[in-house]
Amino acid sequence: MTALTLSTAAVPGLRADAIVIGVAKGTASKPAGPVVAPGAEAVDQAYDGGLAGVLETLGASGAEGEVTKLPAPAGFKAPLVVAVGLGAQPGKDAGYDTEVLRRAAGVAARTLAGVKKAAFALPLTDAAADAGAVAEGVLLGAYTFDAYKDRGKNGKAPLAEAALLGGKPRDKAFKAALERAVAVAEELNRARDLINTPPNDLNPEAFAAVAQVAAKEHGVKVQVLDEKALVKGGYGGILGVGAGSAAGPRLVKLSYTSSKAKKHLALVGKGITYDSGGISLKPAGHNETMKCDMSGAAAVFAAVVAAARLGLQVNVTGWLALAENMPSGSATRPGDVLRMYSGKTVEVLNTDAEGRLVLADALWAASQEKPDAIVDVATLTGAMVLALGDRTFGIMANDDAFRSAVHEAAEEVGEPAWQMPLPEHLRKGMDSPTADIANMGERMGGGLVAGLFLREFVGEGITWAHLDIAGPAFNEGAPFGYTPKGGTGSAVRTLVRLAELAASGDLA
Repeated sequence: MTALTLSTAAVPGLRADAIVIGVAKGTASKPAGPVVAPGAEAVDQAYDGGLAGVLETLGASGAEGEVTKLPAPAGFKAPLVVAVGLGAQPGKDAGYDTEVLRRAAGVAARTLAGVKKAAFALPLTDAAADAGAVAEGVLLGAYTFDAYKDRGKNGKAPLAEAALLGGKPRDKAFKAALERAVAVAEELNRARDLINTPPNDLNPEAFAAVAQVAAKEHGVKVQVLDEKALVKGGYGGILGVGAGSAAGPRLVKLSYTSSKAKKHLALVGKGITYDSGGISLKPAGHNETMKCDMSGAAAVFAAVVAAARLGLQVNVTGWLALAENMPSGSATRPGDVLRMYSGKTVEVLNTDAEGRLVLADALWAASQEKPDAIVDVATLTGAMVLALGDRTFGIMANDDAFRSAVHEAAEEVGEPAWQMPLPEHLRKGMDSPTADIANMGERMGGGLVAGLFLREFVGEGITWAHLDIAGPAFNEGAPFGYTPKGGTGSAVRTLVRLAELAASGDLA
């Protein structure tokens, strides 16, 4: 992973392979071209104040995500300047939004693959907070997944080292911001690795083993329920989904505790390590990326470990509901009835609506500990992708204030999200003549129907939110900002922020 340092060194004498600066778009009152952002004063001076004109000549506009490379001025030890677009300039006396800085740093870090050292001279108006955002962007943008490639033939190594200019190495606030960025980014990238790992190498047992190793390393307690334990406990949902696979299901419980905790936050993740649809087989063209159907469990896993690494004063329990959904002679059939861990029975009308079945068991298990709040995360429905696109996740909850708090946390850390309702009239569509409830309801509003189903398995009086990350969990398009192609680690930062808010007593 890219090494990070804080530096107060002068730009011209800094030994590096590249200097990264920011450039914004000109305003209506100054339409002459791009505007050099704060942090790049020394570079601009070396161009006799004409850096903006040079960039404009090279075609730069300052648009967000735009990258322009140019030779460094005479006298600089670094040979290259990389100007990255920041988009519109902030208002008077305002700084750039942390998400703008995070994305710019991510773009630059990805562009500089193969480079040994780069110095980042981006604007740090809010000092430590901005430095933390830049650090996070660098670490997330430099991410690559090459475990199955011959790097010598197939690509460049990630940026090896990044020096953040303007950061004070001995300042407590800067050091804390950097340490937080490293912990969150490393665990988020671990989640990305899991999501990108092929399903022949990551089945439920293998996922559980990864969790056990990480838990031991960071002082997190772990309990793994295998098939025998699941049968004994009556986890009919997880067992029913995993019945068709040669790889047995698992339920993993991760527990981080703090002696100073006053709140307990439970996180539940859908962990379908491969989803064929089961007997309700997915059509051709819809199977190739189904290794990503465990993104929710990966996010929960990463968030619990990050909370432990940060030493947050809150108890955080993570539940990973792991199964492989495959068709076979032993697979659950449409029309079968499963008795869930809660005791409720579910008529399975579609075996490709399996995520809600494993989550239902895990939600009920989490409820037994009476946490202050439960948040579940899942790549649950294609309907949510149709509703919100492939970069925004949906938030549903049984409490309006909590739903708003989750939304605010997501927006604060730069994860696009939108609040969605749980219309009561859609619940009737899941009435079953055979069981307590069916796993399918009305087709229209399918994402909301799934949320209503999950609500049935949340303990009475417990505040709960459901994040449907089906859209942003896996990027099939080109990289953008600090988001790579493939697994994204969606919701990790939101969950960590929720844990921080719970620790400080600021979570609704």
